[in-house]
Amino acid sequence: MSWQYYNPNPEGNLVGDCVVRALSKALEQDWDTSYLGVTTQGYEMKDMPSSNAIWGAYLRHKGFKRHIISNDCPDCYTISDFCNDNPNGLYILATGTHVVTCVNGDWYDTWDSGREIPIYYFEKEN
Repeated sequence: MSWQYYNPNPEGNLVGDCVVRALSKALEQDWDTSYLGVTTQGYEMKDMPSSNAIWGAYLRHKGFKRHIISNDCPDCYTISDFCNDNPNGLYILATGTHVVTCVNGDWYDTWDSGREIPIYYFEKEN
């Protein structure tokens, strides 16, 4: 289980669009499609696309369910730990300031965010 470099941003930007990058990977969409989808959701709900409520609603419409990370070790359970504990499945993890996709135990991002502490996650339901 490890970090995999992933940057679908057509301009190669590395910051400010983690929500769109995570959606792109999880939904198997290009960056533009993910950006337009979450922006449309924001327009409908009258909030910014990067708002947790907006991208969360977008994911729920796409068949994801939100879960809270256990509070057993709130300062030590990392993205890397989560991915190691979940070697099968599709997840989007939120840290409070960052969003990253985990697919079958690997996390996909523009940088190794494995030491970040997730607060909650979305799981793709079958």
